[in-house]
Amino acid sequence: MNLTLVILAAGIGSRYGGNKQLDRFGPSGETIMDYSVYDAIRAGFNKVVFVIRHDFADAFKRDFVGKWEDKVQIELAYQSLEYIPEGYDVHPERTKPWGTAHAMLMAKDYVNEPFAVVNADDFYGSEAYETMAEFLMSSRQHVTGRYAMCGYMLKNTLSKHGSVSRGVCKVDDQGFLDSVVENLKIYYDQDGRIISETQNGNVILSPNEVVSMNFWGFTSDIFGQTENIFRDFLREKASELKTEFLIPSLIDQLIRAGISTVKVLRSDAVWFGVTYTEDKPSTIESIRGLVNEGKYPLNLWI
Repeated sequence: MNLTLVILAAGIGSRYGGNKQLDRFGPSGETIMDYSVYDAIRAGFNKVVFVIRHDFADAFKRDFVGKWEDKVQIELAYQSLEYIPEGYDVHPERTKPWGTAHAMLMAKDYVNEPFAVVNADDFYGSEAYETMAEFLMSSRQHVTGRYAMCGYMLKNTLSKHGSVSRGVCKVDDQGFLDSVVENLKIYYDQDGRIISETQNGNVILSPNEVVSMNFWGFTSDIFGQTENIFRDFLREKASELKTEFLIPSLIDQLIRAGISTVKVLRSDAVWFGVTYTEDKPSTIESIRGLVNEGKYPLNLWI
């Protein structure tokens, strides 16, 4: 069965201060994307679609595509502010991308099979890819509207160096997602509590809250649903400078409308990634530890 991995790599990385998608973290100069591709291939994915920006397309093709294309089918899709339906007025000063759901939509022309979506700058680990591949390959996945999400404990996903965005989830007794709300600013306060800043004030969150790290499993019918909801989003938000069309918000709407179900695939893994420049040394150390344990070779692509 064909499986595709869609890697969202078009973010600007304003808090990181550069193109973290292209930065090197492994002992032989690997990016986090290298480990995502490696883990996906081992789990049974046979195509990878990268959603990138035009401004680093040449560097991406030069430095990365060549080492992957003989191991897995590679496709490139592009996210840009102008890639929206006609008839909507965009704020002339807007530079921020439309968000993760819009980025996923850019992969539509390359995906007809069950697929997973991940962030380029998050290290999810091999077990997550194996669990998601097993779900996507199960026979029930041929029924539209049945999706999956890898769920992590909030305490395992925070940065020591500043706030992060997380989709905070409610999960029912059968292990299905009941709702997901994107919290854009979550951090530890000086007393060690986990705080989420919301429009209605600060909220204290439990360390064991289930959160989304933007690792989703879909069938290709999600693209039609996404297009419809994106038009609704543009009618309300196209003239704003920074509001984004995010996958958690998209999924929450589909669940509330009774259109989709989302199975939560629990993970106890400790996330690591690069939201801030200060996260880089600990990410390098974490990957080196996995290499020393024998979970990855010293050089992924030799």
